[in-house]
Amino acid sequence: MFAHKNNKSQIYIDTNNKLCLREFSNCFFQYFSKKIPSKKEAVILCIGTDRATGDSLGPLIGYKLKNISYPNVFVYGTLDNPVHAKNLKETIDYIKQSHINPLIIAIDACLGKMEHIGYITMGEGAIKPGAGVQKNLPPVGDLFITGIVNFSGFMDMLVLQNTRLSIVMKMADIISLGINHSLMKYFNTNSFLS
Repeated sequence: MFAHKNNKSQIYIDTNNKLCLREFSNCFFQYFSKKIPSKKEAVILCIGTDRATGDSLGPLIGYKLKNISYPNVFVYGTLDNPVHAKNLKETIDYIKQSHINPLIIAIDACLGKMEHIGYITMGEGAIKPGAGVQKNLPPVGDLFITGIVNFSGFMDMLVLQNTRLSIVMKMADIISLGINHSLMKYFNTNSFLS
């Protein structure tokens, strides 16, 4: 669960729209293609925990992407090895030590307005994980992808724990398929810096 940090604009994609996968994939491809040429590696950082349904979006996406095999693309945060409040800082430190100038794509669940439940947001800049549930964690990301899994405003932790799994799974499928399709398209048309 996060709050955006200093992002100027973000795109909202409605997962109930029949063309949402195409829309997500096209948007991600545009952002990725714009940012990656100045970077040596790409890190997909999937944040969250499987202990609360609403916060399991990141680990589910990491689980679905963990076997991708594109050059210099790495995935952190899966169901088996989640990246959450207790290990986020050490994971960020590890990424900085282990990767050369990486493009970090931060993925997390969030709460939002009732009319935005089921929307995916995407944009440039960092997110501040944990801010939605009053945790003070470091901001992370050059690009962000978030899924609005439920409404915010009252007893947010309880709301996260009582979020419908179907909403989270639908978003996880769209985001993981869209990222995979975009990376395939990118690597089929461009040479990646090594």
